[in-house]
Amino acid sequence: MDPLLQESVLEKAGSIVRRVGSFLKMASYYDIDDILVEEQRVPVVFQQAVNGVDIDPSAETHCVEPGSKVELPYWLAHELHLRKVAKMKVPACFNQRTKLELGADGASVDLRSRCLYFYEFGCKIAPLVGDRDMGSFLLSAFRTRYQKILAKAHNAAFTAHSKLLSYLTKEETNLYEAAQSSMAAFKKWRIGGPRFERASVLGRKRKEAN
Repeated sequence: MDPLLQESVLEKAGSIVRRVGSFLKMASYYDIDDILVEEQRVPVVFQQAVNGVDIDPSAETHCVEPGSKVELPYWLAHELHLRKVAKMKVPACFNQRTKLELGADGASVDLRSRCLYFYEFGCKIAPLVGDRDMGSFLLSAFRTRYQKILAKAHNAAFTAHSKLLSYLTKEETNLYEAAQSSMAAFKKWRIGGPRFERASVLGRKRKEAN
């Protein structure tokens, strides 16, 4: 390919990628679930003094001293972390107790009360809190619970259905409802839906053979 043409193609491709990236960011900006994920509280430790703010309820003045520990919404904690003003810590919903419970009987742990957006929130904070095991922990937890969710969606009674939903995260609830809809559609087809019919051409060939 001509070098000038190749450069032009690469430039156009880069422009497309940037536009797609901007679109995805905007889509995420207007996504209500993503907004709620970023409202989750994160413990932070301030590395620098900050004046003229009112984010520490226990402070007598509108300033935060280095070493102060407060909980902030993720969107604010993330920005302060990137600016090295504060350091993010692992939220309580991902502490050692939760990990042990999920490791022992992951399918029965009430994650909803700990964090409605457990997986999405975990994916956001994993690169920022220095926990190298966070990714594998989230994947293991999801795999364990995924199997039970699908099994229950296919045969759970109404009472079991209500109990199950009471401890599922938002993403797990969506998965459960999708599985139930799929099973309901299959049952409807099996009871009264159209059946496969033998192609007419096969019938004609059989008659000709006779």
